Amino acid sequence: MFASGQWPGCMTTERRIQLKTLLQLQAIDLKIEAIKAREAEIPRQKEKFEIHRKRLADELQKSEQRCKNLLLEQRECEVDIQQKDAQIKKYDTQLFAVKKNEEYQALLHEMDALRKQIALKEERVIALMLEMDEAKAHLEADKTRIEAELQDIAAECKKVDEELAEAVARRKELEARREPLLSAVPPDLLARYQRIRKAKKQGPAVVPLRGEACSGCNMQVTPQIINEIMAGDKIHSCHHCGRLLYFSENFVRAASE
Repeated sequence: MFASGQWPGCMTTERRIQLKTLLQLQAIDLKIEAIKAREAEIPRQKEKFEIHRKRLADELQKSEQRCKNLLLEQRECEVDIQQKDAQIKKYDTQLFAVKKNEEYQALLHEMDALRKQIALKEERVIALMLEMDEAKAHLEADKTRIEAELQDIAAECKKVDEELAEAVARRKELEARREPLLSAVPPDLLARYQRIRKAKKQGPAVVPLRGEACSGCNMQVTPQIINEIMAGDKIHSCHHCGRLLYFSENFVRAASE
């Protein structure tokens, strides 16, 4: 498989340093990529808290609205009672002016009907007052419970914000460490690397050989290219997936030497 006089470990020092620097750059880029994905995911955690907040707000609004509706109905009953009572008084005054018995009896009948309606309204007012007491107690309980839940939500949101801030700080730290590596990689090699990273969207752009195959796509690599990669003459791309290939044993042998 090896070309004449070419064995694993004979990669030039300059080429080895370039490739090692590129791998360091890639390691940082992959970490930055993972952090950016996390930065996009973290805020979504707060969406469920916002849904919970809205549900609690709706619960409180319904509880408050129930009290308002009961109070409104009670006031309407009281106004109706006052109006009917005023009508009874008006009829009572008219009794003295009525001369015909039929008219007199008709007024008495109207007054009796009004008194019965007032009695029903008064019963409803009493019932509404009892319902109001229950609704107010329920509202106070809801306020206490909802306030506690909102505090829990606020605490969880704070944790999410802190996690996001920590991720951003870590990414900026890695981006600062990335800058000097960019200038240490030859421009042509860097351009190839960045082009592959852009095309692949995610994952490594530089991968080791695994036997006679690319470890990125698991497709076979030609013997000649394998020889050249092992010898360190060139940095080849996989013909199938386009990733840059290297022979990891070169770095192991260089370290032992």
